[in-house]
Amino acid sequence: MNKIKVSAVSYTNTKPFIYGLQHSAILDQLDLSLDVPADCASKLIDNKVDIGLIPVAAIPFVSNAQIIGSYCIGSVGAVNSVFIFADKPIHEVKTVRLDPQSRTSNNLAKVLLKNHFKVEVEFLSDQDLEADAIVLIGDRTFGRKNDFAYVYDMGEEWMKFTALPFMYAAWVANKEIPTQFIEEFDRALGLGIQHIPDVIAQLPKIEGIDLGDYLQHKLDFNLTADKLKAKDLFLDLVSKL
Repeated sequence: MNKIKVSAVSYTNTKPFIYGLQHSAILDQLDLSLDVPADCASKLIDNKVDIGLIPVAAIPFVSNAQIIGSYCIGSVGAVNSVFIFADKPIHEVKTVRLDPQSRTSNNLAKVLLKNHFKVEVEFLSDQDLEADAIVLIGDRTFGRKNDFAYVYDMGEEWMKFTALPFMYAAWVANKEIPTQFIEEFDRALGLGIQHIPDVIAQLPKIEGIDLGDYLQHKLDFNLTADKLKAKDLFLDLVSKL
């Protein structure tokens, strides 16, 4: 049998999933690569992999997209790794520099600025340009809160806006995958979630973030009906930007 090609995010928030896959027999059936979110999406869109843990904003661009399994990268409120960092109050912000690594977080910032904060801003993609605020996600946010006068956790702001949790990334296939494989894959992911304390024990301490709190309390890995509802609402709002 040909190996199933899988692309997963290389951030700390995916470590439990990687642990589960690496400690399960299913690893022998995988060709696993670790990438930044945007590259996970590109590989799935370009049919270079069969399954990807991709930003939800990329799902509409995947042919035959099917969310698989019981798990995702999500939060119920503050997530502590998806931010708008600003030098002034959000209602005074005129320019926002986007993060090149995630379409979802950039679109979430746009949705929140338009519909929640109700401010009009100019979005910049050039990383060399100065801006009043920046979108920053993942491990690069660790220890950065004190670098900025104003910090907006987008998981928290989304919940204030919608009263819903948020799903940042989902396991998505671009073709029919054998049911037995999906079931084994899902069990492996679940194994990783069950062993989060072991994952934490293996991670080096990082200044500025409590990784135990982050992985056990800020992130929420269960794919729930409310997260799917949030995904649909988010994609609808993105379509109206």
